[in-house]
Amino acid sequence: MLDLEVVPERSLGNEHWEFALGMPLAQAISILQKHCRIIKNVQVLYSEQMPLSHDLILNLTQDGIKLLFDATNQRLKVILRCGRERLSGVHFNSQAVVPTIEQIDQSFGATHPGVYVPAEQLFHLNFRGLSFSFQLDSWNEAPKYEVRRFYANPVAPQQIPHGAMVKRMHIYSGNNLQETRAPLMPLPCFLGNIYAEGVDVLRDPSGPLGLRLRLLTAACSPGVIADTKVRSLERNIFFGDSCQDVLGALGSPHKVFYKSEDKMKIHSPSPHKQVSSKCNDYFFNYFTLGVDILFDSTSHLVKKFVLHTNFPGHYNFNIYHRCDFKIPLIIKKEGSDSQMEECILTTYSKWDQFQELLGHPMEKPVVLHRSSSANNTNPFGSTFCFGLQRMIFEVMQNNHIASVSLYGAPRTPAQA
Repeated sequence: MLDLEVVPERSLGNEHWEFALGMPLAQAISILQKHCRIIKNVQVLYSEQMPLSHDLILNLTQDGIKLLFDATNQRLKVILRCGRERLSGVHFNSQAVVPTIEQIDQSFGATHPGVYVPAEQLFHLNFRGLSFSFQLDSWNEAPKYEVRRFYANPVAPQQIPHGAMVKRMHIYSGNNLQETRAPLMPLPCFLGNIYAEGVDVLRDPSGPLGLRLRLLTAACSPGVIADTKVRSLERNIFFGDSCQDVLGALGSPHKVFYKSEDKMKIHSPSPHKQVSSKCNDYFFNYFTLGVDILFDSTSHLVKKFVLHTNFPGHYNFNIYHRCDFKIPLIIKKEGSDSQMEECILTTYSKWDQFQELLGHPMEKPVVLHRSSSANNTNPFGSTFCFGLQRMIFEVMQNNHIASVSLYGAPRTPAQA
């Protein structure tokens, strides 16, 4: 079992890696992949039908660690551990040190009163950002306890049996485990990347015009690393912007992908849809933004945006960070022919909500079956693509949106 250092309200790790509260899901998975020879038998647990109702969990079954990620922002919220731990280099749980109530009291000192819960037969001892649960079901005294508070230091023998051992430990942010939230991303997790705090779709009555991105980056004064702090930026990208415009606004992409073929071209009404181009259109992939930008191979101008929601159960899960987008819509107010009201559709809106505001598609959906070239299999099944108002919505079988593709208005002969 792994020998790890505990930092209350912050992290669990060692000299090689660290799981830090607020860390994005993709970085935690990257650590597990990098150390796959040491950390084995990892499970990804999530709700297939209601992915926003339950935390997303990375379960390290061999090492007794569960990493609980907030279902919405997909940042690390709680670390649950049953194993070998140290605090400031001193073990309080190892083969040589038994994690008893006395050992915890000696290692961490006084704290607020704990609580015994008869239904669980557990005594919970809480510190700021750290909680211990002691199993009492092996003692005859356990049934006589009621839901009442005990002082952790000193611990009276008649209250907690001598030698009661830690069953599990939680690391979290704040004072209350039940009310904790995933903190903001720590500075060490930026790793020179930019992240999107939010993405607004800019549109007019006919359809989308571009994106407004609210970005976060870790910036520091020249030569002063200690002054590093999170900096907020706002950038606008429009259809028709050049490749240089995008690079100046967002920086270099993580990857440039050249399209070898357009599988959706067969559904185009154009009579020239089967005519192949001498050049290939290409994508700028911004994985930490959850955004792809497609450029025309001839003009090198933006012609499409793709926004990724990164829901578990999708073929592309964990390739992109979640894009927290908002699509504003102006619709007629219910019961009025003249008054209008604004509605917002988001990453977390289901397809039924999109149809209610945008209308039902006139055509049947296109069935999209993603698979790798190696084995041609997809364990998650097909998705369905619906087109409305120059937007294509890729819908998963649980009615959540997997991605949204935005298209610019057709160019006039003068523009061409």
